Amino acid sequence: MTTLRSVLLVTHTGRTDVVDRARQVEARLVQAGFEVRMLADEARDLGVTDVRTVSPDGDPAFGVEVVLVLGGDGTFLRAAELARPCQAPLIGVNLGRVGFLAETEPEALPDTVEHIVARTYTVEERLTLDVQVCVDGEVIARDWALNEASIEKTRRERMLEVRLEIDARPLTSFGCDGVVCASPTGSTAYAFSSGGPVVWPEVQALLVVPTSAHALFARPLVISPDSTVAITIDDVAHPGVLGCDGRRTTPVPPGARVEVRQGAEPVRIARIHPQPFTERLVAKFGLPVDGFRASRR
Repeated sequence: MTTLRSVLLVTHTGRTDVVDRARQVEARLVQAGFEVRMLADEARDLGVTDVRTVSPDGDPAFGVEVVLVLGGDGTFLRAAELARPCQAPLIGVNLGRVGFLAETEPEALPDTVEHIVARTYTVEERLTLDVQVCVDGEVIARDWALNEASIEKTRRERMLEVRLEIDARPLTSFGCDGVVCASPTGSTAYAFSSGGPVVWPEVQALLVVPTSAHALFARPLVISPDSTVAITIDDVAHPGVLGCDGRRTTPVPPGARVEVRQGAEPVRIARIHPQPFTERLVAKFGLPVDGFRASRR
């Protein structure tokens, strides 16, 4: 008896070029004997009918071989929320701008589908973050992130007063706009724009990057993946907000403690064309590898 092969297709429905691409993908996979799943609202928005529609609340990625993502990094992060509980690997096709999380570009979509059909891809695991918000020792909220968890101020005219601890040891305190705790995967996202270092994805580490801090010692930190980072908001200060991957927010009241540690569950990413991370940096950021003088000739 042949087991039915399945793919969950996640798309950015706001892009006009997605419709034809999604239909091409669906037709080829069905021809190859796959069951193609799509979220019901996405299938409706794209006018795609020859798929199995699923709900985001019902483990839509359970049992699929891969989650194929057509969109930018935002769409990929949304798809990661669906794939992580089932440990399904994700393959991203960049239809956004930078698309650091995507594996391939639009012109390689047919080739990407053929690799899925032939199972000629490898899977790597990416470190994630588990986050909890505590008030008076009681956990009031839990979340997770692939890229970053950021604690930020809620009022433009007020600073966020925080105390930073590593492994239950006080390190420093300062006023700031916020603190970004990132994974190596997220080092090229919000943490990078906040002045943090670029960290190769295979490095196991946690990043802590203060944003607009008023302090002599408020430099980015790269710490052990086994450490726990804690950010406590001053109990007489203004409240903050916790944001995870720019998608989910949680209020953080004065006196609350936000704890960040390595996630219990990684995110699995499928690779079709493994390449050194250096080459990805050069391509995505358009770095001048030929030197300043050569670029002026």
